[in-house]
Amino acid sequence: MSMLQEFKEFAIKGNAIDMAVGIIIGAAFGKIISSLVADVFMPPIGVLIGGVDFTKLAFTLKEASGNMSAVTLNYGNFIQSLADFTIIAFVIFIAVKFINNFKKKQETVPKVTPEPSKEEQLLAEIRDLLKERK
Repeated sequence: MSMLQEFKEFAIKGNAIDMAVGIIIGAAFGKIISSLVADVFMPPIGVLIGGVDFTKLAFTLKEASGNMSAVTLNYGNFIQSLADFTIIAFVIFIAVKFINNFKKKQETVPKVTPEPSKEEQLLAEIRDLLKERK
């Protein structure tokens, strides 16, 4: 089997397509959460701390000189990314927990077999009576 044929089977099975869709949705979800953190959560937190804009928090390692720009350690961006990660991880945890609870409920629901109809019950009684005669 050629490599091209193997790839074609892999791509058509659906696993690759499902994975690609998941990655695209995950990337879009990440952007939404980043915006939520940067534009909604962090400004009020910054105001509560004393008017701090987290994206501008940095240590200057080397001052700017001539046409060289300053070398900075931007720990505010790290704090922002950490908040993004924490919120994304929490939302994924809640989603997985919800899905697992839903699966457990489906597993615990006993499968109810319908009672046999009156005709079936009557036929079973006739069958049993015929067995007794033999």
